[in-house]
Amino acid sequence: MRRTKKYTLEQVAALLPWPDDAANKYSRGKVTLVAGCADYPGAACLAATASQRMGAGYTEVVCAPQSVSAVRAASPSLVVRAWDELAAYAQLDPDERGAAMAPLVAPAAPGLAAPHHPARSARPLYAVPRPKALGPARPKHPLAFLVGSGFSADDALSAQLTCAVLDGAAAPVLVDGGALDALTSPEGRLLLRRRFVDGLPTVITPHAGEAARLAAPLELPTDDPAQLALLLSQAYGVTAMVKGPTTYISDGETVVRMSDGTPALAKAGTGDVLAGMTAALLAQKLAPVDACVLAATLHARAAQATAKRLTSICVVAEDVVAAIPEAIASLS
Repeated sequence: MRRTKKYTLEQVAALLPWPDDAANKYSRGKVTLVAGCADYPGAACLAATASQRMGAGYTEVVCAPQSVSAVRAASPSLVVRAWDELAAYAQLDPDERGAAMAPLVAPAAPGLAAPHHPARSARPLYAVPRPKALGPARPKHPLAFLVGSGFSADDALSAQLTCAVLDGAAAPVLVDGGALDALTSPEGRLLLRRRFVDGLPTVITPHAGEAARLAAPLELPTDDPAQLALLLSQAYGVTAMVKGPTTYISDGETVVRMSDGTPALAKAGTGDVLAGMTAALLAQKLAPVDACVLAATLHARAAQATAKRLTSICVVAEDVVAAIPEAIASLS
């Protein structure tokens, strides 16, 4: 196993992004989530509410038109719109939005082929014209994007939306869930390389199976998760957080381990919670490795605290979101 390091609790606690007295909702960081396809609106709900609990001052969700009502119902303080409006409104904040741009998601041209999916056969098909930008080239306030929570990896639209975010966001981007597979395509790898050269942080948060799929095209060994995190980071030009009972985080130079995991987190949706927490910390200007370490630690401590009350059998992802304040208090 590759040599790793671990943050002390004091080091982790020092990363907590306490707001200053003059803070406002924009200075505290904005998170834009491109998430929640028609089949999985719950993933967008979990990631978005987790980002709010983790301190983001403004969270907006761009999701499938069919998911808008469900995501709005998750929290009245979320801004929620369909993703065919993304290019028109995903600027830094309302007073900085300029003239509307061409829609990010437009109806497919006649004859445009798309993969057949029986469960989606009655839904409209989309093509994704690439917007010039998803926000200001030099943002006035801190922001971050999260793409992929509640995406279906076998849906062509997921890959198109992922590449649109990687191409258009002049801000940190976290790629999770069904968006990860798009990174192995020639376009996905090219966009990651451009972001790396431009100094734009990209974070990926795969579990073991997703990490193996990212490794396969490059023939990277997958037997050592610590080494795998390092190799994925180097190969894709990203900060990689490989999730598991022990989570490994690498920026391509060092590998940090977070060994506070609990089987209470072995439930659907907990990865979406972690993604939302990490994106919120990126929006609050934490460095990518620090954001991953703090989010993973608080995620585990929230689950542990909930398991003490409910048992590890009964914890669900919503409980982890609710326990984020308790986890923060335990560090502070």
